[in-house]
Amino acid sequence: PSVDGNDNLLHEGIPPEKIRLVGNVMIDTLIRLLPKAEVRWPALEAELPPGDFALVTLHRPSNVDDPRQLASLLMALGRIGRDLSVLFPVHPRTRKSIAGDGLEVPQTVYLMEPQGYLDFLALQRHAEVVITDSGGIQEETTYLGVPCLTLRNSTERPITVTTGTNILIGGDLERLQAEVGRILAGQGKHGQCPILWGGHASERIAGEILLLA
Repeated sequence: PSVDGNDNLLHEGIPPEKIRLVGNVMIDTLIRLLPKAEVRWPALEAELPPGDFALVTLHRPSNVDDPRQLASLLMALGRIGRDLSVLFPVHPRTRKSIAGDGLEVPQTVYLMEPQGYLDFLALQRHAEVVITDSGGIQEETTYLGVPCLTLRNSTERPITVTTGTNILIGGDLERLQAEVGRILAGQGKHGQCPILWGGHASERIAGEILLLA
C-alpha cells in the first residue's frame, strides 16, 4: 500500500531497499507543543466571538492576488458566517490585497492579526472546520482530526486526502459552502491519522543515520 509518498519514490526509480519510512517530523513538533497550545486556549477563547467557529487562512497568489477571486472568496466566507463564526487570521499578502483593491469584508467574517504557532495550533484544535490553502495546515488538521477544506486543485500532501480529513475544493465555492453544511450536520469526512505520525519520526531518522555511520 502507498504510505505518504512511498509510491512516488518508487515511480522515480528509487530502489525499495533505499527507502526508509520514518513518519512526519512536523507532527513531532505539533505533538510536543500541543499541551502548551492548550494552556493558552482559555485566554485566547475569551477574546473570540462565542460559539463554534471556522478557521480560515489564505495566502496563495491564485486565491488572493486576483481581486475578483478574493472578493468571491470573501463573499463565500460571509455566507458561511451565517451558520458559525468565521475567524480569519490575515496573512500580510492577503491584507495588502484586501486594502489595495478596496474589497468589502462581510460583517460575519472576523479578521484577526496573524497568530503565533501556539495560538494558531490552539485555534485549529478547537475549530469545527479549517478552510485553507496552506500545505502544512492540511497535515496538522489531519493529525488533530479536524475537517479541512483546501482551496486548491492539488496538494503536496496527498495522504491528507486519501487517509486524513482533507478535501480538495479547488475554486468551487458552492461546494465549499455545501461541505461546511455537511460538517455542521455531522456528516463531514472522518479521516484517520496516517501510520507513523506518532511523534517519533526524528528518533527514527536518527536511528537510520546511526546505522549508516
